[in-house]
Amino acid sequence: MTVALGTLLDRSVKRMGNGMNPVVKASALEMVERAYNEGIYVQISAGYRSLEEQASLYGQGRVYSYNGKNYSNLAKPIVTNAKPGQSYHNFGLAIDFFIVRDDGKNAIWTVNSKWQRVAAIGKELGFIWGGDWTSFKDYPHLEMAGGLSYKQLQAGKTPPIIAPKTSKGDSQIISIQKTLNSRYKTNIEADGFYGPQTRSALVKGLQMELNKQFNKKLVVDGKWGPKTKTAVITIKKGASCQITWIMQAALYMEGYNPGPLDAIFGGNTETALYKYQKANKITADKQAGQETWNGLFAR
Repeated sequence: MTVALGTLLDRSVKRMGNGMNPVVKASALEMVERAYNEGIYVQISAGYRSLEEQASLYGQGRVYSYNGKNYSNLAKPIVTNAKPGQSYHNFGLAIDFFIVRDDGKNAIWTVNSKWQRVAAIGKELGFIWGGDWTSFKDYPHLEMAGGLSYKQLQAGKTPPIIAPKTSKGDSQIISIQKTLNSRYKTNIEADGFYGPQTRSALVKGLQMELNKQFNKKLVVDGKWGPKTKTAVITIKKGASCQITWIMQAALYMEGYNPGPLDAIFGGNTETALYKYQKANKITADKQAGQETWNGLFAR
């Protein structure tokens, strides 16, 4: 019995984890679907990787410590030359893949014509393939960073990547974009991808809500400036308002699913917020204050 496309997509979403760039995530899933339509069954094996997970991987075959913790494992071979913060996986901009047999039960790691075809589909979607590298070939690896270096990403720059016109986009993001257009008259394209225009629309919605609910008298320009940063309020579990909805939407855009976008700060939202704060080295107090808002919107 042939493995279902939905099974491969579900497995891939789980393996990519939270923290993926939405364009990279959607492009990866489209690659799986395109390959499936050609009779090639692909699964994503890895996506976002925390700095600690990167340290553990880098420590294989080496004597290595990071943030005061030993990650050495000389019993295993070296598998990466990227230290924490030096892998695009750490920014949700890279994936690893493999091919499975028709029944979806066994992995095939042979780099054959099918493997190369999957890599070609990935490159058509904007990925760079590790199999094309000259010094250290990484055949399962695909990355999409828009030409930005690790230092630029560490400094908070957003990769200038856009989805191919053929991409379907994320249905939840499409819903968010349509809500922004309806509620705040933002007139952005509902394409299912999180880019500068959608981020600006969220800021515009936040500015409008701060003016409406707290009489902040902000200029509604969709720009994250010092006045907007100073004007934001702190919200925590139990808060029920459209500002909570904006925070939920922003968390989802960043790859941290808060559950239903219902404008109610419940347990799922608190968990998603905590994971976002931990991953981005923001004070993990489970409250959305100035530091968290700045992390979500400062670019």
